[in-house]
Amino acid sequence: METNTAPRQGLAGAAIIVVNYGSHSLLQTNLLAVSDAVPEALCVVIDNFTTTDEQQSVKKFGDQHGWLTVMLPSNQGFGEGVNAGATAAFAAGASILLVLNPDATIDRESVVRLVSGVRDDPMLMVAPHIRWSDGRTWFSGSDLYLGDGRMGSPRRRAERAGEPFQEWLTGACFAVSKALWTSIGGFDPDYFLYWEDVDLSFRAVEAGGHLRVDLEAEAVHDEGGTHPDRVSGRAKSELYYYYNIRNRLVFATKHTDSEDLAHWLRVTPRVSYEVLLQGGRRQFLRPWVTLRPLIRGIRDGRRFVRENSHGKTSG
Repeated sequence: METNTAPRQGLAGAAIIVVNYGSHSLLQTNLLAVSDAVPEALCVVIDNFTTTDEQQSVKKFGDQHGWLTVMLPSNQGFGEGVNAGATAAFAAGASILLVLNPDATIDRESVVRLVSGVRDDPMLMVAPHIRWSDGRTWFSGSDLYLGDGRMGSPRRRAERAGEPFQEWLTGACFAVSKALWTSIGGFDPDYFLYWEDVDLSFRAVEAGGHLRVDLEAEAVHDEGGTHPDRVSGRAKSELYYYYNIRNRLVFATKHTDSEDLAHWLRVTPRVSYEVLLQGGRRQFLRPWVTLRPLIRGIRDGRRFVRENSHGKTSG
């Protein structure tokens, strides 16, 4: 692993992209710590609009610390936020992007490892091991099973031996070169929230890239941050359920053949229920919190299939 004596030119051309949505206080703690550790890297903060006061706070804090700030007139979602940040970073001369959630931190050595890996291999998209502040693993790789759209841990592949799968990297923290990003075309705005990183990973591989989780690089996810929805066994938000259920079918429409798409549609009720179970069973004491996004997510996902599958299936 790189040490603090890593040459400063190792981060030349790197830009750290952070999308803010009503959480400027996290920038004051998490991003400030990162930018202080890697002063050579350009920090780009994209603010998805919540309030005028929030944007003014982001702009003021960014100006104080020399960050490039991009103020969007509305909430355009995570993927479009990153796309806007990438455009600004490239215009400023960046050649490598490190995308980082506002509720995450990463040390200098890990940034250097990720950036150096991409510089050495521009067709690499790489993520660190991500842990909670208490040491538990938050992300160390994930598999998408292409036959039905279920997710699985790489440690449990033996349970589904022989089934086709595609690895994917979380959007919470990853590094990518300008060359690969440009060939992919950035995040797909059809997702808005959730599954956009699965889609990006899939298209990176299609474009000739390859994915890796660098277990010697580490980021820390803040439990008090913007996405408590991701904690296993904790009740999730309606947005989490809705977009995970809907966007599974968006992905299937874009990336499966007619036979697999038809199967994804058939198993959608069961897989959607499994998504709800990620928040634990106690949440079913308030069924409107779970059933409403379940019904809407399936309905809107199926509508996307009908409008965009171009005759793949009549589902």
